[in-house]
Amino acid sequence: MPQVRFLRVLRFLSGIFLMAMLAGGAYAQPLGASETVLTDQVRATLLAYAPQGVLPAAESAAPPPVWLGLRLEHAPGWHTYWHNPGDTGMPTEMQWLLPAGVHAGEIHWPVPRIFRVGEMVNFGYAGDVLLPVPLEVAATYPPEATEILVRLHAQWLACRQECLPQEGVFALRLPLHGSTAAAADAFEAALAARPLALGSAAGTSATPSADGTRLALRIAGLPTEVHGTTLTLLPEDEGVLANAPEGLRQSWSGSVWQADVPLAPEGDAMPGTLALVLATAGEGEKANPRSWRVQVPVAGSPAGTAAKAASKQAPALPPALQAAIEADKAAHAVPATSATPAAAAATSAQVPAGAFRAALLGALLGGMILNLMPCVFPVLAIKVMGFAQHGSDARAQRAGGLAYTAGVVLSFLLLGALLLALRAAGQQLGWGFQLQSPAVVAALAALFALIGLNLSGLFEVGQFVPSSLAAVRARRPSVDAFLSGVLAVAVASPCTAPFMGASMGLAIGLPAVQALGLFATIGFGMALPYLLISFWPALAQRMPRPGAWMEVFKHFMAFPMYGTAVWLLWVLGQQTGINGAAALLALLVALALLLWALGLQGRARRWLAPLAGVLLAALLVGVGPHVLRVSAAPANAAAPAAADQGARWQPWSAAAVHAALERGQPVFVDFTASWCVTCQYNKKTTLARADVLAALDAAGVLTLRADWTRRDAVIGVELQRLGRAGVPTYALHAPGKPTLVMSEIIGADEIKKALEKL
Repeated sequence: MPQVRFLRVLRFLSGIFLMAMLAGGAYAQPLGASETVLTDQVRATLLAYAPQGVLPAAESAAPPPVWLGLRLEHAPGWHTYWHNPGDTGMPTEMQWLLPAGVHAGEIHWPVPRIFRVGEMVNFGYAGDVLLPVPLEVAATYPPEATEILVRLHAQWLACRQECLPQEGVFALRLPLHGSTAAAADAFEAALAARPLALGSAAGTSATPSADGTRLALRIAGLPTEVHGTTLTLLPEDEGVLANAPEGLRQSWSGSVWQADVPLAPEGDAMPGTLALVLATAGEGEKANPRSWRVQVPVAGSPAGTAAKAASKQAPALPPALQAAIEADKAAHAVPATSATPAAAAATSAQVPAGAFRAALLGALLGGMILNLMPCVFPVLAIKVMGFAQHGSDARAQRAGGLAYTAGVVLSFLLLGALLLALRAAGQQLGWGFQLQSPAVVAALAALFALIGLNLSGLFEVGQFVPSSLAAVRARRPSVDAFLSGVLAVAVASPCTAPFMGASMGLAIGLPAVQALGLFATIGFGMALPYLLISFWPALAQRMPRPGAWMEVFKHFMAFPMYGTAVWLLWVLGQQTGINGAAALLALLVALALLLWALGLQGRARRWLAPLAGVLLAALLVGVGPHVLRVSAAPANAAAPAAADQGARWQPWSAAAVHAALERGQPVFVDFTASWCVTCQYNKKTTLARADVLAALDAAGVLTLRADWTRRDAVIGVELQRLGRAGVPTYALHAPGKPTLVMSEIIGADEIKKALEKL
């Protein structure tokens, strides 16, 4: 019967898709690849150095030194910045995500060079530099552990004449036993390039002039061999001293170095203690200058301001953003960047039982609402066909409902387990991650195109399936229902329904058993309406009996399948460009020709089928690689420098958010993807409304868009920080306030009310 042929193709092709989807998930880059981020200006690599192995504090009274480090290899003419960048620039910043009981310290900055851009004087690094960071392992670290998974989100500003904000997410596994010393030379050189601490000595002082424009310095205790030489002054405190060396007047009075330094115009208040670096190389021109770090007390400066100097010894996030981050961590239980061992331990603890039960309820409701998302509509009609096929057979209806539920729940569990495994390996992925792979998008497009061709009557799956296998499947209709559940999850995976976002975001940070429990609950919620209907006896009496209408309905259902294939082709075009989409379309046409030819009889089949097969093979070789070739796209990290400042939606980057909050401007971020149907719906409705845009403008809000169509580990980190695992996600940042994460199906009133509270 027609409906039997219809369900046969469904179960056959759904099985193919499940295998392709799981195989496509393996496209994730290996862990080693995430140790290096490469741009045209900087090659950044996360390194480790533990020559005597890693020992927790409990195993040794004096644990051997363990170092992590970010190595920055600059292209000719480019440089990055010291923690005091000078007149312009931004210091390199590191945010660590470490297991409980492991703590990363501050950057041990090598002595910088001086760079001039016009009249501006900056401090930073060119060529090859390593920024080392000490690592501490507390006594509470599990003794049975064999390694430490280290993750880092780093940001730097690469400059020549122009500047490009850049960032990367890194991961490496640090073994606890055995030596890790492959980068020994780089670490030893970086540690040797640090300024030596100069102890306090009598006669060391800083005295502001009466008019408050200059500072008189006296520094004693410098080594004898530098007495009488010219030194370079590098202020660690940003915005206090003038950075240009021309204004410095220096001399020696015996063993005391004296200098008269102009203060920065409109600079910061004078701290109680001034942190300075003195180097032997004039303007940092020597490759390995000798240098000393000294804390100079300032005469007449309030002692209470000394904390300011200490706070500037290491880069920090803007206070407003830091407050928002901390509020988000508390609200969403997001694993925090390592601040202290105690804090790291707290973030890894399991959530309270009440909170987990609330998350389970949200997962159940979100799964049920997922059936109303636009991406699931093609599956709804397939389920109607399945119910109609069984008619009034209550037993068959129930068996089908249970099998469909099993297919949905198992598929959610498989996808969730794969997601958790890849994230544990250092990949920053979220829900719908498989659609960031062109291979999976192409496989899905081919699947829906084939289903549409079958529904249109171009071919029958029975022509390609052995009769014995077809007979077995005919006796087990529950297989069709099970694979319908698999297909439903395949179609639903690009969508996130209300309540799902928070539950999935929580699942990412939970132990595996609890996390998989949340994924299974979402699947059960999605299948629950159909399960209830299948066990509702009155429904069977209302279902239309099988008949000729099903053939017409089957042909009609081909068109939603074609529409889904077109949408997936568009998504593929966002990832691989027009050449990739055109290549897949050509392959689908050749595949349709082959299926049609195989359905012919006699001599026509013998001649046309081989020709169609040769054509398909030739296209696979000739244009097939374009389907998997990801096209170049501007990185989110560099977006602010390249963005049109007059555009309504500018590309997102963490640096753009930081800068806006620093100048007191609120920021609204739309985390979206081409494969997310809910995202596109919100974009064309709520986010395009004139009154919403007017309200954003009236509040002076900067609107940014983070596009996750293609894999972007930086966006993955930001979503995790916000307590979300997928898109759509909408975040409103405001200076001095916690970040507000809004609903997945966002409404105009929700945005307006949030803006009124700014």
